[in-house]
Amino acid sequence: MTRDDLAGRVAGVAALADPIRRDLYLYVSAQPAPVSRDQASDALGIARHTAKFHLDKLAEEGLLDTSFKRLSKRRGPGAGRPTKLYARSSRQLSVILPERRYDLAGHLLASAIDDAAAQGTNPADTLESAAEGWGRSVADRARATAGPQPSAERLLACTCQALTENGYEPQRADGCIVLRNCPFDALARGHTELVCGMNLAIMAAVTEQLHETALAARLEPVPDRCCVVLVPADGSRQAPST
Repeated sequence: MTRDDLAGRVAGVAALADPIRRDLYLYVSAQPAPVSRDQASDALGIARHTAKFHLDKLAEEGLLDTSFKRLSKRRGPGAGRPTKLYARSSRQLSVILPERRYDLAGHLLASAIDDAAAQGTNPADTLESAAEGWGRSVADRARATAGPQPSAERLLACTCQALTENGYEPQRADGCIVLRNCPFDALARGHTELVCGMNLAIMAAVTEQLHETALAARLEPVPDRCCVVLVPADGSRQAPST
């Protein structure tokens, strides 16, 4: 998650801290069709200009979608202007710190089950393949950010940036990269072998795709961080214990 991502999520959630705004959002969300300012103000017993102000603020934050429709059956001159209508948007908001990516875990696990059913193979094997594929996409993003013919240092910095954006909180230490956060923490606690294997497959794909960094993924479980660390591929250094 980038700083801008976090700021956008916090702003969206903060928009619902105001009780009038929150009540308007809940009212609009409960309606089967888009509603007007007048309908919302009548339902909540607030002034129309107050309802309009807060509805528009919710729309600015992407929590409501707006549209225009002429509610009167009259047509032509004198029919009046179309009315602005509000409906709940499809935007989903959550702020979890440290960052968790249970949506990604669900996607990888669902893909693995689908592939296993189609191929008649072990779901654990297809999960590894799905995780490797996603790891390669993370590496591709890092390489694209680094630009053409980057130095190993530049590529390493972009790798850390890509891992940061996906919740791993990488920290460079003595030639290694320690991943201070596991985006799948709750799942890893309950299904350690499965999730740690998925993390290892992801990071192995990242390091293989970014071979210029001369790093390799190793399983080094330590409490309160990701079970995988990235160490020099030549084995010259051990990963820090914390």
